[in-house]
Amino acid sequence: MMIKPIDIANQLDISTSTLRNYETKGLVPIPARSSKGYRIYTDVHVAYFTCIKAMEPGFGMDATSEILRYMQCKEMDSALRIVNEVQANLHRDTLLAESNIQILETEYLSIRDAQEMIWMTIGEVAEETSLPRSTIRHWEKVGLILSSRDPENGYRRYSRSQLHKIMLLRTLRPAVYSLDLIGLKQAIAEMDPSDIEHAKRIAHQSLQFLFKIKREQLSGVYNLYKLCRLLNLID
Repeated sequence: MMIKPIDIANQLDISTSTLRNYETKGLVPIPARSSKGYRIYTDVHVAYFTCIKAMEPGFGMDATSEILRYMQCKEMDSALRIVNEVQANLHRDTLLAESNIQILETEYLSIRDAQEMIWMTIGEVAEETSLPRSTIRHWEKVGLILSSRDPENGYRRYSRSQLHKIMLLRTLRPAVYSLDLIGLKQAIAEMDPSDIEHAKRIAHQSLQFLFKIKREQLSGVYNLYKLCRLLNLID
């Protein structure tokens, strides 16, 4: 049965140009054409389009694109490998977010920093957070964190409170781009180092944001499962 692009677009609340864009990028099977040149979309195309719409919020467009290209080649195991990798990364980041909350619940170093001025070099911060130095420098460049300069050698140095900011940002580093993510990063950047309660609230918000992504991933996997069933890749 031929399904009109406008009907699919209305069903998924996207534009017909978005459908064509997905097709151009190779994310759905190439549709046949009618004698008048119109695209002949089928239930399979609808399933692919639905899968894209469902998976993108939780997996991001890059991973979603790779997954659906594998599906067109009937390489379901390769597609599931990517799904598992993205989910494993999110689980890792959730554990990091929970660890951040525990640290903030037990440490009050942001207040003590002002008195003791405990400084860490960028190398020490990179080792503590398992982040590349380039990432730390980038966050400083865009204004998410601050450093001062060692008066003896001019090297960057970071307070413990800035380390807390970096640890919060680390949990959001691979998260799918969204307005919520932008808002969280901005809240971290504007966080008052002396306000430990504010820091804890942001840490809890970051954790809830990651849980939201987990729920979005569940919806994406459910629609991927339905696509696999339609393609007779699983019983």
